[in-house]
Amino acid sequence: MNVAVIGTGYVGLVVGTCLAETGHDVVCADSDESKIEMLRGGKPPIYEPGLEELLRRNMEEERLAFTTDLREAVAKSLIVFIAVGTPSDDSGGADVSGVLDVAREIGRAMNGYRIIVTKSTVPVGTADKIREIVAAETSEQFDVASNPEFLKEGAAVDDFLKPDRIIVGTDDVRVAEILKEMYGPFVRTGRPIIVMDVRSAELTKYACNAMLATRISFINELANLCEKVEADVDNVREGMGTDSRIGYAFLFPGIGFGGSCLPKDVRAVIRTAAEAGCGFGILEAAYAVNERQKIVLLDKILAHFDGDVEGKLFALWGLSFKPRTDDMREAPSLAIIEGLLERGAAVRAYDPVAEEMAIRMLGDRIELVTRNYDALKDADALVVATEWNEFRRPDLKRMAGLMRGHVIFDGRNIYNPKTVKEVGFTYYGIGRT
Repeated sequence: MNVAVIGTGYVGLVVGTCLAETGHDVVCADSDESKIEMLRGGKPPIYEPGLEELLRRNMEEERLAFTTDLREAVAKSLIVFIAVGTPSDDSGGADVSGVLDVAREIGRAMNGYRIIVTKSTVPVGTADKIREIVAAETSEQFDVASNPEFLKEGAAVDDFLKPDRIIVGTDDVRVAEILKEMYGPFVRTGRPIIVMDVRSAELTKYACNAMLATRISFINELANLCEKVEADVDNVREGMGTDSRIGYAFLFPGIGFGGSCLPKDVRAVIRTAAEAGCGFGILEAAYAVNERQKIVLLDKILAHFDGDVEGKLFALWGLSFKPRTDDMREAPSLAIIEGLLERGAAVRAYDPVAEEMAIRMLGDRIELVTRNYDALKDADALVVATEWNEFRRPDLKRMAGLMRGHVIFDGRNIYNPKTVKEVGFTYYGIGRT
């Protein structure tokens, strides 16, 4: 099939590249000329494992192209995906102005029947607005469908190629069959393509992220309780996770969730509920817990140093909000860094892939190094903010020899407290005794 993807951000680029991988002819359009030039050179503007290889291969096979000309992309394609960002607005809701602007341009560019598919995460009712806007711009026939994405940063390529399920929101049987055919190669192992009404599809993406965010906040709140009553959250988590009704997924205590999806989507659901007049108290609490959790480790640091960290040097391992991505949007590391800098401390940080992003967001306010052990030299403490695999089994004796102060603040519970203490470190985790 001929497919256009409007927007070459995180979602659009993965969608376009992976569709091309199964033989579809895909053109990705974006108004950012520098981004398109980078992509034409075979270099993705984001870090995502496996993406660059797929992108280069499909460009070489001439199944994947990039353009700044939206009209050209729409003219060539039966299916047009809208995959532009929907950031939070001042009220906490999703700003869909970019989506609606693209819809207007699509309407002006149409030269025949098109299926317009929202891949962006949008509030309930957005497809109706798109339909009105496009209809005002063209006399051509078209349909609007919802096809929410469920891509985890750091595993997005695998998530798209091997989905748990694919959700299609449409009231038209023909549209459903066309999209089923397009997605056929991805569900050969029996994973379902679930067809539902458009509004339910729009809400499903938000519902999933809201549930995951709630689980994370629940285990973090439980971890804080464990510390107060001298229980160990690892033991409690094992007892919970082995219950088939609950499971282990997203029950890892830490310093909160960040990134481009969960915080934004939680705020959007809260806003939607408020506009509908029903409220969403559980989710409001989950969001509040997460905001507090981002500074739990900072509180532990200040308590250890009796509130005075001025002039002290903190090594920080991990800047991205999670492993296998360079995304630092709303990352807990930022809250910790800001808290330390405000109090006169210095920060020397290492992250395997987020250095460029850190420079963009923090400038020269912190020192960045290219190897994890380099961050430790003469440091008064180590703060672990992201659970990259290469941090899990370090040489503790070497660390002790490099550091001035022997204290570790483990925001992701990746170390065994007993092992760390045996080497002479003072250890602080989340919800552990």
